[in-house]
Amino acid sequence: MSFEQGVTVLSGRNATNRTSLLQGIMAALGSDQASLKADSKEGQALLEFGEETYQQTLHRRNGTIVTEGDPYLDDPEIADLFAFLLESNEARQAVARGDDLRDLIMRPVDTNAIKAEIQQLEQRKNQIDSELNELDNLENQLPDLEAKRTRLIDEIEELHDELESAEEELEAANTDVETRREEQSELDEKLNELRDTRSELERVRNRIETERESIEALENEHEDVEADLEELQAGGEANLGRLEAEIETLQTEKNELNEEISQLQRTIQFNEQLLEDPGEFLGGEADNNDGPVTDQLLSDADSETVTCWTCGSSVATDQIETTIDQLQSVYEDRLNERSEINDELEEKRATLNEIEENRSEYQRANRRLESIDEEIERRRDRVEDLTDDREAFTEEITELEAEIDNLETDDSEDILEQHREVNQLEFEIERKESKRDDVEDKIASIEERLDDREGLQDRREKTTEELADLRTRIDQIEDSAVEEFNEHMERLLEILEYSNLERIWIDQTTRDVREGRRKVTKSSFDLKIVRSTDDGAAYEDSINHLSESEREVTGLVFALAGYLVHDVHETVPFMLLDSLEAIDSERIATVVEYFESYAPYLTVALLEEDAQALEGEHETVTEI
Repeated sequence: MSFEQGVTVLSGRNATNRTSLLQGIMAALGSDQASLKADSKEGQALLEFGEETYQQTLHRRNGTIVTEGDPYLDDPEIADLFAFLLESNEARQAVARGDDLRDLIMRPVDTNAIKAEIQQLEQRKNQIDSELNELDNLENQLPDLEAKRTRLIDEIEELHDELESAEEELEAANTDVETRREEQSELDEKLNELRDTRSELERVRNRIETERESIEALENEHEDVEADLEELQAGGEANLGRLEAEIETLQTEKNELNEEISQLQRTIQFNEQLLEDPGEFLGGEADNNDGPVTDQLLSDADSETVTCWTCGSSVATDQIETTIDQLQSVYEDRLNERSEINDELEEKRATLNEIEENRSEYQRANRRLESIDEEIERRRDRVEDLTDDREAFTEEITELEAEIDNLETDDSEDILEQHREVNQLEFEIERKESKRDDVEDKIASIEERLDDREGLQDRREKTTEELADLRTRIDQIEDSAVEEFNEHMERLLEILEYSNLERIWIDQTTRDVREGRRKVTKSSFDLKIVRSTDDGAAYEDSINHLSESEREVTGLVFALAGYLVHDVHETVPFMLLDSLEAIDSERIATVVEYFESYAPYLTVALLEEDAQALEGEHETVTEI
């Protein structure tokens, strides 16, 4: 079969392979909701679209149908829900049964992935906030550091002035340099040595002070990390293995339920189609109906019985219908079980994530605590070594001062005092200049760090926007689904003109439910219906009181809302419609033309009398 873009109408009576063709299209697109004829062990669906070819093969193995190949879709779930709108379509059935529509419309959304991404972004934002707070603290230090630098510069200038004066006085007083050259030379040497030793002593003192400040800061951090450890208390470790085992068990149960649900859906679909098109599944084609066996089977198809496809005996159609009802009940039970398992899985995975995150934080804190202890021990050893150096330098200074005292004479007392003054001034200048350089290095380092602030603020703003988008994404999808349904439902009701049916809409509400030990707020979609009496009075009605036609239209509009909200046309440009007989011909034509605006390729299976309303306007296929 070949299809053009737009609407393609498959027109014919029952048992003319129209539904089989739709299932073939679904199979080639990737759906596993297709069936094999009872006498076939294998079948294949092939689709050429554009320049690409897609195919999927169905095999019958151990009483079930398995699929393989290279279909159009890797994951057909969203198309099965909102694009392949056959009679058994879950979206249509959910409306007909009055199920909670919110869970179905949100099923393609990976809420766990969104929550994990939110957690990562929150951690990133907290880290950026911490860095920005650190920059604020550093910026607050700048005024004090700049004032300190200015003060040191002024003090250095004053010391230079004093040194210049002292050197001039020394030069003026040193009138007998030649006669006391040897004494002066030795004295100068000792004074220089004394100055250098004092400089080394001051350097060691500064290092001791710096090391002690670092030790104090590390001890404070040690207390903070210990406090964090007390809060973390890695208490969930004992539950970790149990949770992982429970999650694995629940996942296995879910997989088994998925397989059972899929098998039930195919079985229901197969038996419904058997009732509708019995000749299709009896091993013969339309052009092979001239044999006596085929005549007998087709005769059964026109009566109140159908030939069983498993044993070949005649079975009353009402018995098959009862079986279908029972299977449908089991199918709904399994869907409810899967929903409960999904909720429990989500809760346990969230708990597992919390435990694992707690464990990671606990391990990081322990490693940091060990690192701090090692660093404190190293610095204490360094302080001890520096203390030994300080004592050695102190003793050396005492010895030098004694030697200088021995070299002093009454005649040279003034000159020696002036030498001491000059040496002391030079030492003070060096010390002040060293402090000034340290302050300038700190200022430069802070200013360099502050240059990163704008980039950090941009990152924080972007992260905040991403967080806001993620936190509202689920709400946005829910709001959009409600808006799409209500808008299209209002338009179609106005066009279709159902008598006394005033309005159908989804009312979005929230309710508190218990998940394990926690109470959480969940959104719910409630279908509201308002009718009017002959005298114009309005009253609220329920889905159970809608006519079959009204119910089918509502289900189709809900599926269309999901198709639009999840942009299904970007994933698969095909929409398939079947089993519209409950709607009258004129309204079917209106619905098809309405849906045409949103689906690039719309294929609809109709009875001949229903297709007449669309003939001439769209491509019509009468032979398959």
